[in-house]
Amino acid sequence: MTQAELGKTVKVHYTGKLDDGTVFDSTASRDPLQFALGNGNVIPGFEQAVVGMSPGDSKTTTIPADQAYGPHRPELVMVVERQQMPADLSVQVGQPLQIRQTNGQTIPVIVSQISDSKITLDANHPLAGQDLTFEIELVEVN
Repeated sequence: MTQAELGKTVKVHYTGKLDDGTVFDSTASRDPLQFALGNGNVIPGFEQAVVGMSPGDSKTTTIPADQAYGPHRPELVMVVERQQMPADLSVQVGQPLQIRQTNGQTIPVIVSQISDSKITLDANHPLAGQDLTFEIELVEVN
């Protein structure tokens, strides 16, 4: 039977959970995820977990933060004066925004705290710093 190996394209169903059991993503109600092994299209730990599996195989694996979205980096958290935001913008904790850098590039951020005078924006991936558990089923190898 064909095994998943670098250079092959695979289709997998998965459910991703946090340490407390909260499901953060799943393909249960949609098509399987398709990606080429070795192309860096998924987090490294997920890719490593799939290598060596055969179609029909299932496994549960916990991926440490450094093999997932990396550590939470404090330097990616910024506090801005509320008056720097557009006056008509109503912000809420958890709200995604984009900020424009001086070079014109935009960076996705999440509003993490709000006070009367300041807004804290976090450019870390929402899952940074967290170990992730995945239930993986390999559907197909090409």
